[in-house]
Amino acid sequence: MHDLPFLAFLAAMFAFGFKRPFLFVLVYAYIDIVSPQRLTYVLLNSVPISMIAAVLTLGGWAIADDKKGLSMAPRQWLMLVMLGYCAWTTSHADFPVDAQGKWEWVWKALAFAIFLPFTLKTRLRIEALLLFMILSAGSIIITGGIKTALGGGGYGELDLMINNNSGLYEGSTISTVAICIVPIILWFTKHGTIFTPDWKVKAFAYALIFACMLIPVGTSTRTGLLCIGLLAVLMLREVKRPLLYIGAAAALTVGVIPFLPQAFLERMGTIQTYQGDSSASTRVAVWNWTMDYVKTHPMGGGFEAYRQNHIQYEKVTQTGEGNNVTVERTLEVDSARAYHSAYFEMLGEQGYFGLGLWLVINVAGLFRMEVLRQRYKRAEGEEAWIAPLAAALQNGHIVYLLGAAFIAIAFQPFIYMLIGAQIGLDGYCARRRAAASWRPMRSKRSQLAPAG
Repeated sequence: MHDLPFLAFLAAMFAFGFKRPFLFVLVYAYIDIVSPQRLTYVLLNSVPISMIAAVLTLGGWAIADDKKGLSMAPRQWLMLVMLGYCAWTTSHADFPVDAQGKWEWVWKALAFAIFLPFTLKTRLRIEALLLFMILSAGSIIITGGIKTALGGGGYGELDLMINNNSGLYEGSTISTVAICIVPIILWFTKHGTIFTPDWKVKAFAYALIFACMLIPVGTSTRTGLLCIGLLAVLMLREVKRPLLYIGAAAALTVGVIPFLPQAFLERMGTIQTYQGDSSASTRVAVWNWTMDYVKTHPMGGGFEAYRQNHIQYEKVTQTGEGNNVTVERTLEVDSARAYHSAYFEMLGEQGYFGLGLWLVINVAGLFRMEVLRQRYKRAEGEEAWIAPLAAALQNGHIVYLLGAAFIAIAFQPFIYMLIGAQIGLDGYCARRRAAASWRPMRSKRSQLAPAG
């Protein structure tokens, strides 16, 4: 019985996809984000549903989609270079077997991100993709939010439907994604067309945002708290009364603190001194090891290269209060510690070139969204939605880049879908501008043509 709702939903979506092939794209996104095969006992985990969705997605596009004016954006080319480069580093990896395991899902994330913009030719498709991304992540976030509100949670203890600390089910990753999608949710409350933003849609959206804010509390992740702080600053660009916004945010923060779990407050207190926390101390030690490693391996060590590290770090603990404080220093030794940072993940695995390429892909996305934001900020009518969406995608991307400083999510499929949506929006706007500039020329030529 547990498997039947998942099976019925996927069967219905696949069936509708044969009528509207773009729905196969959304089904693949849902499977990639939620991994329903990991939530079931028998029916789905024995069937390669991801491969089936991928084949139908590509086949539906090849057969039914219009290919007129098809071209690749610069970032798609860059991701293609990244795909080829990662294939090369995998073939030369320090740990070939482990590297192959990561490569098996990384190449799919990159390939889908390269392909995705080809399908996003209309506003409806761009909006549908973002809606599916939000609702798919929301299925995990709502579960975690409810459990947090009921008193559950704790670092590494919040049960997000499955006991598997990978993908979006990892605490820091879901915390980053939860805050990342808040600007896009807010966009749907004003400009959504699939669901008219009436009071019911807005009520659900605000409830989902509340659940997003609860995720960092339930997971007790410092990364989530930093992402909330950054998002609060970024939203200053969008509000009409910044002083009122700042006052309300400060009052809300003060009012919320007494209701936060003590375990969460204690963990957030470790932000002030990383040496008193073994998790933070090992991260710094691993980052130092990675910088030393690439000095002799400038092309990186391939996926999972961190497995060869051996680190030493000093842990500092303080006991007592006032003038009776005792400081104790202990030398800790560890090995095979993960990077805990997308930046160092790229540096250690793909070297200087891979890190530079990854940074260009991400920074180019922020730049292009700022270009669209500025170009359409005074647009009205049919184009009034473009600038707010560009700003939402940009803000979400910036939040991801902050969270990525503390989690190894350089190849997280969700963010590559977000990049695909950015490219799709950019391409859609370019086609509109080209069509608008072509029509007046055609009209003018028709007026100059000789009569009869």
